[in-house]
Amino acid sequence: MAVKFGLFVPQGWKMDLVGVGDPAAQYEAMTAVAKDADSGPWDSVWVYDHFHTVPEPTMESTFECWTVSATLARDTKRIRIGQMVGCNGYRNPALYAKIASTVDAASHGRLNAGIGAGWYEHEWRAYGYGFPEVPERMGMFREAVQIVHKMWTEDRPTFEGKRYAINGPINEPKSGVPGRKIPLWIGGGGEKVTLKLVAQYGDACNVGREAKLCRHKLEVLRGHCGTVGRDYDEIIKSAEADVFLLREGEDPEAATAHVRGERSLAEFVKGTIVGDPAQVRDHIQGLVDAGIDYVIVYMPHLAHDREPIGRFAEEIIPAFV
Repeated sequence: MAVKFGLFVPQGWKMDLVGVGDPAAQYEAMTAVAKDADSGPWDSVWVYDHFHTVPEPTMESTFECWTVSATLARDTKRIRIGQMVGCNGYRNPALYAKIASTVDAASHGRLNAGIGAGWYEHEWRAYGYGFPEVPERMGMFREAVQIVHKMWTEDRPTFEGKRYAINGPINEPKSGVPGRKIPLWIGGGGEKVTLKLVAQYGDACNVGREAKLCRHKLEVLRGHCGTVGRDYDEIIKSAEADVFLLREGEDPEAATAHVRGERSLAEFVKGTIVGDPAQVRDHIQGLVDAGIDYVIVYMPHLAHDREPIGRFAEEIIPAFV
């Protein structure tokens, strides 16, 4: 199975712009990563939709994802631009659809528009969105996906739901390529709502990080596709992978010291694949065997050192294309 690869740019959410310099320098460091990926075998670059840093809010920079998407669209030439994923609660869905249509035009049709229900509670509350209980957030999400689909496929669409309504909005241009719908990437593994929405409206899904979980979620998706009459094979199945790529024989403890902070190596590897090229290829092969055909990679410290972008492109990607 041929696999495509995307790369997260350092946006600040994971404290990955700390120490770079002033905000303008941080933004340029992020852009430089996208430009490096644009000149290699990567299919896409990605940003997160968050306002505060993780694992806890700090006063460090975090750039807003749709503004970043628009500027990266103009700073690159070939690569696709995506959000993993846009938080539905942060924007009215009709506005989301309009923003995405504009960015797709700015990129000449290179947008992967991501959307999800959202989860980062303190961020919601800090920005004044409240934080509805899960059933309500999922109800909002369900209606939002329907509205976005209508905005991209119908003239003067209408929709009347419990949470949202539209009454004949004009969304022109609908995309950057006349007659072509923007690809909608739906993130999350919820089996009753999210994966059913993927089967009904999604062009791609993002279902997790571990092979066993991805395999299960994709089987659920396959079942929903059968129920709604959707061709399962036409949906892109993606997973994420945080990777620290070691050189052959490199000591993991010493090599990762500058990115772990106060975390032990044992704690760091709980969320990051630390390994030489063979070990990283083995992990990705496990995802592929589970049914994944698109891997979106996050590598720490790229704002400071972009060399791993090229090594990954040379030592990992060719094994899967």
